[in-house]
Order: sequence, then structure tokens, then C-alpha cells
Amino acid sequence: MGWRDFFRRQAAAPEILDIPLFPLNTVLFPGETLDLKVFEPRYLDMASAALKDGSPFGICLIAQGQEVGHPAEPHPVGTLAEIERWDMPQLGILMLTVRGGQRFNVLESSAQADGLLRARVAPLAEAPSRAIPPAQATLVPLLRQIIADRGDAHCPPPHHFDDAAWVGYRLAEVMPVQPLAKQKLLELEDPVSRLEILQKYLAQRGLVG
Repeated sequence: MGWRDFFRRQAAAPEILDIPLFPLNTVLFPGETLDLKVFEPRYLDMASAALKDGSPFGICLIAQGQEVGHPAEPHPVGTLAEIERWDMPQLGILMLTVRGGQRFNVLESSAQADGLLRARVAPLAEAPSRAIPPAQATLVPLLRQIIADRGDAHCPPPHHFDDAAWVGYRLAEVMPVQPLAKQKLLELEDPVSRLEILQKYLAQRGLVG
């Protein structure tokens, strides 16, 4: 499913969703593909349900706690995740490839008896598509080179190098910064503001002019 198709489908979703949450020590951006190794029973059940009915779950950066064990406290802004591929190399271990969809804001969450978090979330609308401003145009050839070096497996086509939001998300996902910094980039509403921050970071390191 393409970048724009996914958001068109999500736009028809209810204003409030009831979804399971998967708190992680990583940030998932819209349009990003992420490989996950699932082995805890609560998340195996979550993934099985998602595969059965095609429903998404939410990935949130952990604000407090750990990935394994007692339910962690998530940051309030996360991203819907849809399973694209899966494999079970051995009993009790599920390998997933998910793609990030729409961002959401957690309204309330609670832990089930098995430790799985469920939440009522409000999907966050993406800003209308915007062209890359001339001041950030140098980010595009850098991103083209990154994608060429990493290969399409890490960033499957179609590619939208003329879309400020898409370029910002793709650069943000590969930046070697702490997860909390990526969380701040995820939470930004304005795609051009995200590009400005990324450009400043990269310019300080001599990677763009």
C-alpha cells in the first residue's frame, strides 16, 4: 500500500480508535518500515489478531519502563502500524515487518490482565501536501543518496521527493539521534518546521550546505 493510499484509507476511519499499544524504545514514523521480533505472549496475541482481521496497532516510544515485563508508560503521540510481512522461524517467535501509518494522540490507556496496553486514540491529521521550500532543497539529494546506499528494502517505492512531509519523515527515521529527539520530530505538526530542524542538524555536521 502506497504512502498516500494509506492515509486516504485512514481518513475514513472513526475519529476515536480503540487499539492495542506496543511501547518500544524506538519511534515509528508515518511511511517507515520497521522489523520487529515478537515473543511475549501478549504481543503474539496482538499480532495474531492484527493478522486475522487486518487491524492496526499503535507503536509508541516508551516514556517510562521497559519493553519487556510490566506494562510501560508510552509517550502520548504514536503511530499506527500495519503488518506487511511476517514469518515464524520457530515456535513462539514471530518476525514482523510493519509500516507506519497515521499519527495518533493517546486519550486514555489501560493494561489488560495479560499486560497488553489498550488505548483510545485520536488520529492526527497530516498537513496538506507541501512542496520542498527552496531553503531546504539541499536535503533532497542527500535523501536520494541515503536511499540509494541503503536500498529499496529499507525504503520501498514509491518515493515522494517533492513532498515536504515524506522527505522529513524519511530523513528523521535515519538520523543518528536519541529516540526522544525523534519523538519531538514526530510530534511536529508542520512538515516545513521538521525540515528546518533537520537541515540545521545536518548543516552543523557539514552534510548539507
